[in-house]
Amino acid sequence: MSKKLYLDNAATTRVKKEVVEEMRQYFDEYYGNPSSSLYELGRKSKEAIENARKQVADFLNADEKEIYFTAGGSESDNWAVKGVAFANKNKGNHIITTKIEHHAILHTCEYLEKFGFETTYLDVDKYGMIDLEKLKEAIRPETILISIMYANNEIGTIQPIEQIGEIAQEHGIIFHTDAVQALGSVKIDVKKQHIDLLSMSAHKIGGPKGVGGMFIRKGVKIDNFIHGGGQERGRRAGTEGVQNIAGFGKAVEIAERDFDKHIARLTELRDRLIEGIKTNIPDVVLNGHPTMRLPNNVNFSYKYVEGESILLLLDMEGISASSGSACTSGSLDPSHVLLATGLDHGTAHGSIRFSISEEITEEDIDYTVETMKNIISKLRMMSPIKNDEDLKKGNSL
Repeated sequence: MSKKLYLDNAATTRVKKEVVEEMRQYFDEYYGNPSSSLYELGRKSKEAIENARKQVADFLNADEKEIYFTAGGSESDNWAVKGVAFANKNKGNHIITTKIEHHAILHTCEYLEKFGFETTYLDVDKYGMIDLEKLKEAIRPETILISIMYANNEIGTIQPIEQIGEIAQEHGIIFHTDAVQALGSVKIDVKKQHIDLLSMSAHKIGGPKGVGGMFIRKGVKIDNFIHGGGQERGRRAGTEGVQNIAGFGKAVEIAERDFDKHIARLTELRDRLIEGIKTNIPDVVLNGHPTMRLPNNVNFSYKYVEGESILLLLDMEGISASSGSACTSGSLDPSHVLLATGLDHGTAHGSIRFSISEEITEEDIDYTVETMKNIISKLRMMSPIKNDEDLKKGNSL
């Protein structure tokens, strides 16, 4: 194994050194409970939380009092959907989402259906984009929530968030977006984009695992998530993980500081990888929108082969990638996202997602292309499906 390339940054990222240093002091120096504000150790912990809150708020163009810290993106998604549903059930019982959401949204909607709520799951086109007219048509008098992810975790497609927000606002409907993959990769402005609720996670942007956040616009009616003490202004009880929250704030600070350079670099590497695969490997399908996609996302389906086989051979060559979202990579079922875009089961099974970081070089990209070329060629030589196709076309094997 000549290289070790981590190309699965959509699953999680390396914690940045600056973030680790920021967190360290809250393990062994300022370890007080932030609720114990009568002495210095508690005050220092409280200050760290409020500093992080301001860092996140500034990055989203939000007010500090609209930011709440959670245990991660899945918790934030659950809180947004359940909290709005139960708090507004006197107004209606209808939720609109899409077929390509993260399971934290889809399974939560399924759960709510047991309590009398109804969900419309919008179709997407071959690029994973929703149709805004179909969204408008799905709205009913009893619609209380629209939840549509900002950018897809598998295929990288970025939705027209501002237009969705405008539609929701015009109809007096609360708009939530899962921005776990988008944070740090696109410019988010919750005011301009008419976003009422936004989920985020630290470990996707070089922060620690186990901490995330939610933006809740002032005035949005939503149930409290965890009952107990008065933490997070009474909405989410439990002693705060100060070191994780401080790390989240630092990761956001770095993302804002390096944003333009970071996006330009990732986009350059992404396009190099896309072009390299298209040029060197036949019978491939680029999944996701060709331009309206995350700057670090490359997702292809390779016909006649299985994604699991590709991953095993990539690992032998030192390359870490994914055959779907991180939460479902152990499943043998085809990706629900790829099926929603219209791919058949066989093609969907042969999908691989590469997600790039700024640590990757042009040489790494070229190595990945060459490795993929060899792997796909090897697997297709053994593929009964590919060989049958060649026989039907009259090609020699």
